[in-house]
Amino acid sequence: MTKRIGDNEVDNRKLGKITMVNGPVVSATGLSSFAMRELVQVGDLKLTGEILQMSGDDGVIQVYEETTGLKAGEPVVGLGRPLSVCLGPGLIGHIIDGIGRPLDRLLEKEGAFLGRGTTLDPIAMDHLWEVTPVCKVGDTVSGGMAIAAVKETDLVENRVSVPLGLEGEIEFIVPPGFYRTSDVVARVKRGDGVVVPVFMFHYWPVRRPRPYKERLLPDEPLITGQRVIDGLFPISRGGAAAIPGGFGTGKTVTQHQLAKWSDAKVVVYIGCGERGNEMTQVLEEFPSLEDPYSKKPLMHRTILIANTSNMPVAAREASIYTGITIAEYYRDMGYDVAMMADSTSRWAEALRELSGRLGEIPAEEGFPAYLATRLAEFYERAGKVRTFGDRTASISVIGAVSPAGGDFTEPVTRQTRRFIRCFWALDASLAHARHFPAISWMDSYSEYADEVKEWYHRNVDPEWGALRDETRAILAEDDGVQQTIRLMGEDVLPDGQRLIALTAQLLKNAYLQQNSFSDDSFCPPEKGVRIMRMILDFHRQAKALIAEGCPLSLIRKMKELVELTHVREFAADDKAAFDDLAKRLKERLEVIGRERLAQEGE
Repeated sequence: MTKRIGDNEVDNRKLGKITMVNGPVVSATGLSSFAMRELVQVGDLKLTGEILQMSGDDGVIQVYEETTGLKAGEPVVGLGRPLSVCLGPGLIGHIIDGIGRPLDRLLEKEGAFLGRGTTLDPIAMDHLWEVTPVCKVGDTVSGGMAIAAVKETDLVENRVSVPLGLEGEIEFIVPPGFYRTSDVVARVKRGDGVVVPVFMFHYWPVRRPRPYKERLLPDEPLITGQRVIDGLFPISRGGAAAIPGGFGTGKTVTQHQLAKWSDAKVVVYIGCGERGNEMTQVLEEFPSLEDPYSKKPLMHRTILIANTSNMPVAAREASIYTGITIAEYYRDMGYDVAMMADSTSRWAEALRELSGRLGEIPAEEGFPAYLATRLAEFYERAGKVRTFGDRTASISVIGAVSPAGGDFTEPVTRQTRRFIRCFWALDASLAHARHFPAISWMDSYSEYADEVKEWYHRNVDPEWGALRDETRAILAEDDGVQQTIRLMGEDVLPDGQRLIALTAQLLKNAYLQQNSFSDDSFCPPEKGVRIMRMILDFHRQAKALIAEGCPLSLIRKMKELVELTHVREFAADDKAAFDDLAKRLKERLEVIGRERLAQEGE
């Protein structure tokens, strides 16, 4: 019987031979007994590969490791299953590569340089876990039902579930205690009398979505702690979003912020083709950061998948699927999962390179014709669902896109927009002006705003929707005002339009900007609404005074405006400070109004 990767035994009847090597693409013969997408070991070094094409006895294999030194005539051994990832307790808090190998454990085994052909399960099979059964002998169970709980970290309880498709009666279940990952946790007797063992771990093909019972409406927001997102362009739990932007606009820092502060229970962060120093920053920073919700280390709910730009390009293509499969695994336990992919452009470039080596006819800008299909397959695995264990859970997917030269009309960005409902466009001019996050309030949009409005009204502020609409209207009107200012100067504008520019400037400085390296790095939605309301209240009162003939120059002299510009620095729980500033703003505007009336009376 074919065993999992890492075992010494394989099905020796399934042997082929290499005929040609073209980078990560290897041609072989003698593959008539193999299957499409079957996992294989290539060459004497037993490099991991996957069959991409079959034609009679010949086939083409995608190799996930460096192929230098492979020769024609070396063997190809079939493993009898598709590319799969081992799922079980021990994933959280660790870093794995694009095909599921544990880089931290391989460092201990092999040192800083990973040898070719090295394989290791992503979870340690001999690790002892404390297991608490939640079912008893005689209970009837079905696929997806939890039968035991394993404390994976302080923040995540791993729920050992009945394999999908299995239904029957529990014949045996372990008593509470410590057991190895490879131990049998329970045995289930099917209706036909066959007894099936249940382990803490199992394998799942990464390209096959894990099934669920029902897809639900994404009507709850994923709180990110970023005001411009939570306040203006929210994403739902189970939503799909893209962050496109040119070089230096802050895609990776924004992804890091979302990974750090989003209120998902589990975070899967994929470094797909990005620079190694960026993943190093995550590895060094996350263990020292505190989760704002639980006050525990962030790594206690985070899984890192690293396939940086200096790693084999074929594994980069697989890393996206490995990440989303792990996310689905924790979703099926009932958790809300946030998955960050940085970046899908590098993944698409890997597709382009492999497609070229396979001799496929290129489409626009050299990308394969199936680029849109692959993007759709990936983003459609996001969603809020009801699992087979009758738990409500979600996967929110946020993919960074790196268009060359910041051109949002290039194929990856354009095709991505077809399959996502939240678009956070990064603006190079904002980044050059040191306005971060550089999310453009003119080019970005969220189709989830109406779906999450009721939740915000119920849990944050009943006027959130109206405040959001008013803020966006002012920012949109300011865009036209700024064009006039650039052409003719501010002095030619009436005070009403100059007030629009002043209020928009307050919104940009006090609300939209957020320093990721300060105490303002995380902002609860309640604080964001207080800032928004204070600025809009000022705008309405000032607008009424101007309508009565009060010059804007008097309003601009208010010393409270300086405090309002820095209101984001107030502590989130210091409601008294917000109320005091709002009261003084209102009183000062009333004084200006009375003084103006007195002057007219004289």
